[in-house]
Amino acid sequence: MFSPVTEDLIRRNAEHNECVIFSLEELSLHQQEIERLEHIDKWCRDLKILYLQNNLIGKIENVSKLKKLEYLNLALNNIEKIENLEGCEGLTKLDLTVNFIGELSSVKTLQHNIHLKELFLMGNPCADFDGYREFVVVNLQQLKWLDGKEIERSERIQALQNYPAVEQKIRDQEKAYCLQRSKEKKEEQKRLEEEDGNGEEQRRSEPGFDRRWHPDAHAATSSSIENKDNLQVRDSQEEESNANKLDKSDDDLAFWNKPSSFTPESRLETLRHVEKQRKTQEKLSEKKKRVKAPRTLVTEDGKVLNVNEAKYMDTSLIEVDVQPTYVRVMVKGKIFQLVLPAEVQPDRSSAKRSQTTGHLVISMPRVEEVITGGRQKSKSVKTTLDCSKDQTNKRTKQIEKLEVDPSKHSCPNVATIVQEKKHTPRKLASQPKIVPNEEDPDFDDNPEVPPLI
Repeated sequence: MFSPVTEDLIRRNAEHNECVIFSLEELSLHQQEIERLEHIDKWCRDLKILYLQNNLIGKIENVSKLKKLEYLNLALNNIEKIENLEGCEGLTKLDLTVNFIGELSSVKTLQHNIHLKELFLMGNPCADFDGYREFVVVNLQQLKWLDGKEIERSERIQALQNYPAVEQKIRDQEKAYCLQRSKEKKEEQKRLEEEDGNGEEQRRSEPGFDRRWHPDAHAATSSSIENKDNLQVRDSQEEESNANKLDKSDDDLAFWNKPSSFTPESRLETLRHVEKQRKTQEKLSEKKKRVKAPRTLVTEDGKVLNVNEAKYMDTSLIEVDVQPTYVRVMVKGKIFQLVLPAEVQPDRSSAKRSQTTGHLVISMPRVEEVITGGRQKSKSVKTTLDCSKDQTNKRTKQIEKLEVDPSKHSCPNVATIVQEKKHTPRKLASQPKIVPNEEDPDFDDNPEVPPLI
């Protein structure tokens, strides 16, 4: 159920460092359901930042060798005591928000961390103690910030003046909290033992627990298999499964509505319940995954059906089968089948797929004959053929013929039916020549001027 700290887990979260863990300076292992800290101080000696929030860590351990560690985040875990941090010499910030720390006196172990400047303890039982802040301020003189609030010099002086009375209050409250925690642990242990006993009795009551063969049960199962009327058995099984689902939903509702105190045990119990529900859901989904009956592609009377099972099309997984009366395309085992309205030629058919749009085009040339497999389809084919014939007949009737008057010509002159016009090109067309007239009064015959050609 819970994930251990493994080398593979660290490498998967060290992609920013090219999966090299010995020189890793920052590591995030939050929300990994880690229950125990181990191996990190041996594999990642150069760590400066370590995120371990929102896990199931119950004890601070195996981090004392991280000399360069500056920031440690252990928020939202099951820690009940501050310990084993003396070796983290460079620690400047420690986040223990929302844990189960009730021994406030354990903060004295942080006096060895002389570089510690920030500490977060909000959300812990000790943060509700009367005199909590004064006790921490006095015992950790190196602190600058506590729970996000700056520690002023006047506050530290006043805490030192009231420390004897505050220290006695803290001791009394710690003692009461420890007694309460020991009582809660005993009750939780007792409850777990009762649940284990009830579960053992339930398993013993199930048939086959004693590893003996029950002939009655075997006979009942064999007879139910051989019986043709097994539909009633299936109905009863479905009703039983539905009843089990209702019982499980009622149990789940009762679990979430049950009042419980906020303790490490209750947090673990909640996670176990969620894990149990998840496994139950996986089992139900596995049961639902039954082998589907094969698709009917062709009926008993020889009628081909339209089928479409394919959703994703990959060219390497496409198989096209062209038959005279239908076409079948298989994609990853899914079938797409279409019945053709006319008979085609499979040997002359081709299939092509566009590389840009992904469209699959199947070209299937028709044959002259028309199939008449189904009544409705044959009628539609005949009607289309009749319409085409009527159109051709109308066209033949509307053909115009050339008539010639026999009184003018004994036989038609074919050459004069279409008269061709003689086109003269624009470039070759010559302009008319203007010849001067001698009778013109403005005409002057100069002998020096050469004649116009």
